[in-house]
Amino acid sequence: MYSPPTDPADQQRMHRAFVQAAQTLNTTVVGQEVWGWYGRTLSSRVHHPDRGVCWLRLLSAPEDKAAGKIWEGNGQAAALFDGHVRKPLLYDSSDTSSDGHAYRAELHQYVTEPAVSPSPVLQTDPDPPVSWWDSLRADLDYVSRVPTDRVAVRQEWVDRSVPRFLGIPAPRITDWTTAHGDLHTANLTSTTPYLLDWEGFGQAPVGYDAAMLLGYSLLVPRFTQRVRDTFPVLKTEPGHVAQIIVITELLQSASRGDHPELVPALRALATELT
Repeated sequence: MYSPPTDPADQQRMHRAFVQAAQTLNTTVVGQEVWGWYGRTLSSRVHHPDRGVCWLRLLSAPEDKAAGKIWEGNGQAAALFDGHVRKPLLYDSSDTSSDGHAYRAELHQYVTEPAVSPSPVLQTDPDPPVSWWDSLRADLDYVSRVPTDRVAVRQEWVDRSVPRFLGIPAPRITDWTTAHGDLHTANLTSTTPYLLDWEGFGQAPVGYDAAMLLGYSLLVPRFTQRVRDTFPVLKTEPGHVAQIIVITELLQSASRGDHPELVPALRALATELT
């Protein structure tokens, strides 16, 4: 859920760290606060004397867990993709720690156009133009050809989780590519589109990004058909494998209380694929 931390003390801690981060990066807060997944991040529009309006994002983790894929994701994505695909540029960053918690502040380019949807699960058809789909396909194609040692999906997880949630043997991933890793309409803007939130990018099954966009859009059949038309990889065997893996991921999330409204459509898609 995109919400503040459940513990008021954590909210206060994040607010204090955000104020410090804004000062460290020489910015003034000018927008409303926006909480990320279960309060793990806190963001807002800010003003920088040289760059103008920017987006300041603060990520927090226990000090002993402030490393790895999620922690380093946006910085590593900036090094590989800034200027090559449509994503907000990363201007600056700052790391601090206090009372057992680590914080990473990131100053990003501010994108004026809104996200397609306020949450990952699409509820209504935004009916993007052909140019939107063409741009998205071109950017994902570029991403897929950039080598990385980061891993977004692990075969070991697939081996454990597919039998558990779908009751079928786990597929073997034979075709790998680099993926954004969290592609849904809350991470895509409405006009260009810009691709947001790169912290989870890495190696994944071929077709994974398209499968993720499809899975989160299953409640809007017209949009899902556009996904299938734009990404024909979904009709191939590797694309079927990617869809089975995404279905499993989303069923696991639903078992923890996230987006249970998707479950019937996810199970129907799994039946079609198997």
